[in-house]
Amino acid sequence: MLNVNQEQTTAINPITVEVIASAFASTVEEMGEALVRASYSTNIKERRDCSTALFDANGAMLCQAEHIPMHLGSFIGFIPYLMKTPGLENIKPGDIFIGNDAYEGGGTHLPDIVMASPIFVQNRLVAWAINTAHHSDFADRGHAHIYQEGLRIPPVRLYREGVLQEDIQRLFLLNCQVPHERVSDLRAQMAANRLGITRLNELCEKYGLDTVLAAGAELMNYAERKMRLGIASIPDGTYSFKDRFDSEALVGELEFGVTIEVKGDEMHLDFVSPPQVRAGLNVVYTALLATVYYAVKSIVDPTILPNAGLARPIHVTAEEGSLLRCGHPAAVDGRITACQRVVDLIHGAFAQVIPHRVTAASNGSVGVASFNGTRPDKSLWVYLETIGGGSGARWNKDGLDGVHVHMTNTSNLPVEALENEYPITLLRYELVDGSGGAGTFRGGMGLRRVYRAEADCRVQVMGSRLISAPWGIDGGLEGARGYFSLNGNRDVFVDGSVDLKAGDLLEIVTPGAGGYGAPASRGKTEVERDVREGRLTAGEAASLYA
Repeated sequence: MLNVNQEQTTAINPITVEVIASAFASTVEEMGEALVRASYSTNIKERRDCSTALFDANGAMLCQAEHIPMHLGSFIGFIPYLMKTPGLENIKPGDIFIGNDAYEGGGTHLPDIVMASPIFVQNRLVAWAINTAHHSDFADRGHAHIYQEGLRIPPVRLYREGVLQEDIQRLFLLNCQVPHERVSDLRAQMAANRLGITRLNELCEKYGLDTVLAAGAELMNYAERKMRLGIASIPDGTYSFKDRFDSEALVGELEFGVTIEVKGDEMHLDFVSPPQVRAGLNVVYTALLATVYYAVKSIVDPTILPNAGLARPIHVTAEEGSLLRCGHPAAVDGRITACQRVVDLIHGAFAQVIPHRVTAASNGSVGVASFNGTRPDKSLWVYLETIGGGSGARWNKDGLDGVHVHMTNTSNLPVEALENEYPITLLRYELVDGSGGAGTFRGGMGLRRVYRAEADCRVQVMGSRLISAPWGIDGGLEGARGYFSLNGNRDVFVDGSVDLKAGDLLEIVTPGAGGYGAPASRGKTEVERDVREGRLTAGEAASLYA
């Protein structure tokens, strides 16, 4: 059987390869839609915090849906783990594996539950349908180490040859705060994988198993060729960049750095960061890889197919036991915040040599509010929300306002659904005037959301760029910082957590983004439009763009 490291030996029509590539892409997208539509919790059915993919039998990705880049980190270690434990010879049709652990099985944080199903054709294991969904549970936890963050699940069988392992499911549900949501979302994940199995079997029936396998290998080779061509278009050299990192869970700031060596058609990225911390900010290696692959692909050639071939020319190192390559038992729940800064590092380094391909710093954060409380019937509720911010200005365009950037790609829960399902009222939801960094092209604006608690509950917030600001490029100015406040007070959060009483007002302001180019070069028409749209006052415009 062909795999990611083998040369193609089967002659195959390139048109057939393209058709099969489209079939892979449509399959994973259809799996994603099935998962969203069949799910129960708001975090999946409304916010679409999930991803789907197909992998070959050897653990190489055939295709990932265009959902959330971070979730690749939860996939790329899962199948290789299964190949070692329990071993390929023990995997049967109808098996379904579940797992989430960051150290045993390739996960990146515990709320992302991975579900993988083997695909058999002609009694032969040929591929895997796999998905992950963020289960909004495990709330109000500590983050000193991973044992405080939730139930650790190595890849284990939830179904054995089609039969539910009820003891495994009971163990899982007993450790969840909202078990009726969890079991319903697990069923949606199973349905998504069943669809993937059906579609791949249909594809093999139509084109033949050998042709589909050969096409998969050729698509990986094609992605590798495109990545190598893209890297070769960057001048050889060594490019370095440093940035500051802050969080509500830290005292002060830390420094991250990257050195990128481009040599021919290969790239090596070496990251430097402080030792892993006693907070949920640490990044396991698979999460670092997923971040690097996203950032490099988006800069080098966004049209490269999302499969394992693109990773072959990219080499990533970081010191083991550091924040950006942590080891057991480091807490990892908020790893996405640090990963956003990794993207900034890569953009900052490449701004020195290919400035037209990168953006100024985006909001560099993931604004998170995780509420939890008890309903009148004594049942528990958990509501998670991630909030966008500014996107960095480009060399020829303004940045986008109030969007998720880089490693996240979820939606905000519609206000009607939020207020109908949870004891929370949203009083304000708006762009933050003046938060986009000035420049020839301005940075995107951050968001403000103000919640009123209608019942006593607890909230944990998470974010970054609270001290440092998103930087600009080529004379562009910084974007605004973010902050959290409770009834106007910013100093009441303990490690990001605080109790809310009915009537309390929680305000979350996310960072803006940096500008690109000197503000004096911005056109008069564009400045006047900014003032007219309320992005700036006339006085601010006169000061910034004089």
